[in-house]
Amino acid sequence: MRYAHLPPSSLNTTNTPFIRASSSQRVVDYATNWTLGAPPPPSLTISCGTDECNDTLDDAVCSSAGSSDPQTNTWIDTFFPPLPLTKYLNTHAPGANLTTSDVYNLMSLCPFETLAKETRSSFCALFQGGVLGTGWEGFEYEGDLDSIMELGLYGQPLGKIQGVGYSNKLLACLTLSPVQDHTQKNSTLDSSPLTFPLDRKFYADFSHDNEMIPIYTSIGLFAQNRDLDVHKADKGRNWRANLLVPFGAGMVVEKMVCARSHSSSSGGGMKGEYVRILANDALQPLSFCGAGEEGLCELGAFLESQGYARRDGDGDFGRCFSSIALLERGGSFGCI
Repeated sequence: MRYAHLPPSSLNTTNTPFIRASSSQRVVDYATNWTLGAPPPPSLTISCGTDECNDTLDDAVCSSAGSSDPQTNTWIDTFFPPLPLTKYLNTHAPGANLTTSDVYNLMSLCPFETLAKETRSSFCALFQGGVLGTGWEGFEYEGDLDSIMELGLYGQPLGKIQGVGYSNKLLACLTLSPVQDHTQKNSTLDSSPLTFPLDRKFYADFSHDNEMIPIYTSIGLFAQNRDLDVHKADKGRNWRANLLVPFGAGMVVEKMVCARSHSSSSGGGMKGEYVRILANDALQPLSFCGAGEEGLCELGAFLESQGYARRDGDGDFGRCFSSIALLERGGSFGCI
């Protein structure tokens, strides 16, 4: 294990992992099971007890953020009808009267049932090879559109603001200082050293893929410099949901302290405090704060790069509750 050298110790509270989870029961159950692997199991803090409170581990705060339905529906209606998928299935299942959306949902059963039953779903084989194997590219692209248009910075103006609260808590952990945030922060929990201590070596948060997307964009990861086309798959895109938020997705932020200088491949010494980030075990190129090929940013440079979060989103949080934001976005709306 990457962090086996940081075991919990009853003699040193700073080595006891601090674990938080969003309030959804499935997330709480997952986090609880994870803690059982640490001897002795650390306690678990639930970040919010209801659906109507500030929570940096959930994306249900920005009521004016739009839905991705107009874009994803356009894509499904554009990509799938020319394919013979629906016709083929209806021919072989008389009376089913499947629609294009039905076919998409049947394809979704492949990954979900595989995960639930821990064995390859028969729906995967149904859409493999021949006529039915032609739909997976479009299925993948729908997921990319859904995430970038509903929660990502590059297609959703109020996307990354939903990750600012978490980003500011991350900065508090990195600097061992109180949380400075006026967006999603839960002041009751985050002001107490019992429910948000600043003296731990290891923090683990359990959330949703829908919250990881705005956290990525708030920090500046996976920059996509253009909207995705809703009529034709963008082959050159780097925004791919199956790489950003696969099942069991995880982002790791490491703070390293180099006590003495040593050479680095980018030249110069490395004495000081550094930050690096891994997303799903892949080292992230933090070019926005001057990282070299080792992915290391000086702590000060990383803090400086997080100006959007430190400024509470430049007023975007207020737009989360503004009817003007609804008119700007267009499409359908509601809490997400």
